[in-house]
Amino acid sequence: MIFDVIRQRRSVFPAQYNDQPIDRATIERLLEAANWAPTHKKTEPWRFKVLMGKKKEELGLFLSQKYQEVDPRPKQIKIRKLQENAQRSAAVIAICMQRDPLESLPEWEEIAATAMAVQNMWLCCTELGIGCYWSSPGLITHMGEFFEMNEGERCLGFLYMGHYDEPQPERTRGLLEEKVRWL
Repeated sequence: MIFDVIRQRRSVFPAQYNDQPIDRATIERLLEAANWAPTHKKTEPWRFKVLMGKKKEELGLFLSQKYQEVDPRPKQIKIRKLQENAQRSAAVIAICMQRDPLESLPEWEEIAATAMAVQNMWLCCTELGIGCYWSSPGLITHMGEFFEMNEGERCLGFLYMGHYDEPQPERTRGLLEEKVRWL
């Protein structure tokens, strides 16, 4: 049931992934689920760039090198993590948003629609036993140097994906009553 899948959804980090690949057909199913996200004025702003094999390793290298360029005091652990996140993932999906050229709606609505597309993928990953993690490092502002980006397109982060062996711990949430006011 969808309510169970929502409650089971977790961030599963690349350090937890095993070596089992994710086939292209599965990723296409996830992207198809993303494509059915709600979208105001039917702008469908989500754009995805799927990285597998050598391309995901190139991404990790690019991010680690860019981090060393822009940070006056880079930390070795972060340099290594930027590379390893990409290497350990079966696939990395760059999450991008294409701004409506007419700007017919506020940008936040297009960002929200893109986030809903990612949530669709994330819930499907949960159902399929695939772990994923959305990372939005400050380095995403430099992704036009790595990817060909259209005018008005920007990267919002990366969805790192992989199979995992360890069961994920139960999660808790604060009380709903503290977050809702009935009027």
